[in-house]
Amino acid sequence: MKYAVYQTEIVPASPEVNRKNVSTWVTEIVQQNKPDTIVLPEMWNTGYALTELDSAADLNSQPTKSFLQDLAKTYSINIIGGSISNKKGGKIYNSSLVFNRNGELVYQYDKIHLVPMLDEHLYLAGGQKKVQVFELDDVKMGLIICYDLRFPELARMIALEGAQVLHIVAEWPSARKDHWRALQIARAIENQFFVVSGNTVGSCNGTEYAGESMVIDPWGTIVAAGSSKNAETITASIDLSIVPKIRKEVPVFSSRVPEMYDF
Repeated sequence: MKYAVYQTEIVPASPEVNRKNVSTWVTEIVQQNKPDTIVLPEMWNTGYALTELDSAADLNSQPTKSFLQDLAKTYSINIIGGSISNKKGGKIYNSSLVFNRNGELVYQYDKIHLVPMLDEHLYLAGGQKKVQVFELDDVKMGLIICYDLRFPELARMIALEGAQVLHIVAEWPSARKDHWRALQIARAIENQFFVVSGNTVGSCNGTEYAGESMVIDPWGTIVAAGSSKNAETITASIDLSIVPKIRKEVPVFSSRVPEMYDF
């Protein structure tokens, strides 16, 4: 499966500008690289302009849902739609949308863990549904959002359901960039799956973002990575056949003793 990851600088509280930028990028990357699946970053419609989300956020995932559906159908690509600020039921959520090549919504997830260091919990509501596995091109996959990466239970839940790829969409700050790299490698190794992440660059309201979007294989080897400063496209082809081979060679899952774990 061939991936293209959109590492970009988001224009705060400007969803129309950001949609236009995504549309232009998708058109160019499809012509140049012909990816199977593209990955967008966290909160790409508005960025972390938290005080402006009440007016800038989507309403019930629109217009982003229709926008990404059209892109998926037009170019016959799978879209890991990053996440968006999304107003529903009188609250604002950090919501992810995933579409297959036919433009069908195959998964939706609201970020569970909100970032106290960025005051996210003061403006957004946390998701109330567990992470789940979804499929693209008959491959089992999962998705978590940024701060979720610090909670290994989520990645393990997805792995136990058979996921071979974990997507992490983020606006991870430069102040904790070493954690960004280390935790992704750990999740790949301990769960023996590919990790594909999309982060942003630039800054918003005094927070600088770390970039370094990555593709990591199940051994923890970084297959491809973006820079820490530049807006760019990260591309990689992943060989999913190595996942069962590694899981057989180092049988972590059959070695588990869950009745001995107290959490």
